[in-house]
Amino acid sequence: MNQTIEEKNKELVLKAFDTLFNKRDYAAAELYWSPNYIQHSAHIEPGREGLFNLIKSLPPTLKYESGTIVANGDFVIVHGRFSDFGLPVNWIAVDIVRIKDGTLVEHWDVIQDEATEEQSKSGAPMFGETFPKYK
Repeated sequence: MNQTIEEKNKELVLKAFDTLFNKRDYAAAELYWSPNYIQHSAHIEPGREGLFNLIKSLPPTLKYESGTIVANGDFVIVHGRFSDFGLPVNWIAVDIVRIKDGTLVEHWDVIQDEATEEQSKSGAPMFGETFPKYK
């Protein structure tokens, strides 16, 4: 069975994120991110090197978990959680990535602190099935 472009792009983004954020394999990550990567995030310096340098500056405990992922043509949107990266609370992020020729070429994000059960007006966790347990 042939995969659609959307299925291939979702798989690519999940592999790329795991390779960089969880495995911290920068040499392998270079295969996923274009050398001409365009960064729109307010939290990350320009280009692929800006992203890689940010990850290198974070504690090795950083963990990325993906949740809902959707794709339309060359765009992939993934809802995920960044945890154990040196701040008192996790980040919930929606990352929007544009793919071209099998590499990530452009990125936007929306990030917010993950709410505890006490902080949540909806009573539902922002990510997954349970609320985070902060110390």
